[in-house]
Amino acid sequence: MAKWVYVLAVLAFGVKMVVVPHPISESPLAVVAAVVQDSGIPNTVSAIILRNRLYDTVCEVVVFTIAIMGVQKLMANERPLRRIYQLTDAPSVVLAQLGATIAAMVGVELALRGHLSPGGGFAAGVAGGTAIGLIAMTSSPELLQRIYQRWHIPTWEKVTVLMFIVLSVLTLTGWEPPQGELGALVSGGMIPVLNVLVAVKVTLGSWGMVLVFIRYRGLL
Repeated sequence: MAKWVYVLAVLAFGVKMVVVPHPISESPLAVVAAVVQDSGIPNTVSAIILRNRLYDTVCEVVVFTIAIMGVQKLMANERPLRRIYQLTDAPSVVLAQLGATIAAMVGVELALRGHLSPGGGFAAGVAGGTAIGLIAMTSSPELLQRIYQRWHIPTWEKVTVLMFIVLSVLTLTGWEPPQGELGALVSGGMIPVLNVLVAVKVTLGSWGMVLVFIRYRGLL
């Protein structure tokens, strides 16, 4: 008997979700206008991610950091490959380096102007990680590893995460710079700064994972 009660409850819930419309107090355009007015930037997606749902974004950054640490820990006990096959033919090298240059430029653009146009910190980090991956396909892994260690990239990545969390906490408590003029490069309060920090963090984290995977798995 109890099983049929559960079945009827699930069916009733399904009918309610599919058939009964959800009441909307305001029109979608009014909601978008309210988000733009509160955030001071035209990109409502960035406004929601880095303002309305900033707590969720902080957790996403932390999860990404834990994932990077997990990859490095998982591969720590494996034996590195003796030989890593890379792209050596001239057309592939030129295309990879050209793609890396374009991806890097797109990443900088998305990080600096992501609050004004489609883009943002996560998209910029993906573009930066793509640029590093393309460079890794045509460059010596030892050279990239030396650069990675010489510039203390793991330390900068952790500092970036810490700065993002601190500034996010300040924003959640109600403190942030003035919003500025709508559409200007310096506008939106703390959102542009958080965008840049997310872009740097994702790029540096991707760099570390790319090096680990190439060292223990090769390009494939």
